[in-house]
Amino acid sequence: MTARFLLPVGLLAVCGLAACQTAPTADSGFLSGYDRLEAEEGTVRASIRQHRDESRASGIEQVWLEPAVLIGPVGDGVTDADRAMVLREVDRQVCYEMSERFGLAASPDGAARVRTAVVRIDSTAPAGSAVAAVANAFIPGPGTVRVPGTTGGLAAEAELLDARGGQAAAIAWARNANVLGTDSPSLSRVGDALQMAEPFADALGDAFAPADRAVRPIADPDPCGRYGPRNQPGGFLTRLVTGLYVPEVNTGTREDAPGEAPRP
Repeated sequence: MTARFLLPVGLLAVCGLAACQTAPTADSGFLSGYDRLEAEEGTVRASIRQHRDESRASGIEQVWLEPAVLIGPVGDGVTDADRAMVLREVDRQVCYEMSERFGLAASPDGAARVRTAVVRIDSTAPAGSAVAAVANAFIPGPGTVRVPGTTGGLAAEAELLDARGGQAAAIAWARNANVLGTDSPSLSRVGDALQMAEPFADALGDAFAPADRAVRPIADPDPCGRYGPRNQPGGFLTRLVTGLYVPEVNTGTREDAPGEAPRP
């Protein structure tokens, strides 16, 4: 075996032992109620606890999306700019998913509300990501291998409240990047947390939408247009060429749009 294959093979051996489901996160106190949350069975990578009052959720057609807030701990080296980027990416992904299942209200007056909180950000180790990017260049196939102990993650909670403030649905979700899978390494401390925003929003949409409600076509104009295009082809190309997740390319990060309140 040549030297250039020793690192990938060694990582694969460790990854086989390290791939496991993310542990649940303790209740943060953000939700109006936790007593009806039930663990979702059969999830492989994420910890999901959720609840939906079918009768209440079925009566909701439009929702007001409150901006996501951070009320939990952040990982080592995560800056205020990083924190704002994670919150914006959570807002972006939640907007995309909710707009496919509900109408988005123009104001909070008399509307149902979606409240979201990031309750934990686990930082990504850039040095480990650089090693992983080099290693993945020698491993065939679409999957990625990460250095154990260097991956990050995200935990978040959200609830759907009807117009009277009653909890129609809620979710507590957590996931860490896997050392073997499709989570790309990143030189950003929040690279993994940013990648987890999309699966969190996917789970939120499934948890909040009534069981008989089909996914809707995207309205024109796109109600989430302030976040830029839903697809970021530049991000795919960047990952293909460099093997890295680059936030500025993958999330479409940009200045706040005119009329959009900047994040604190």
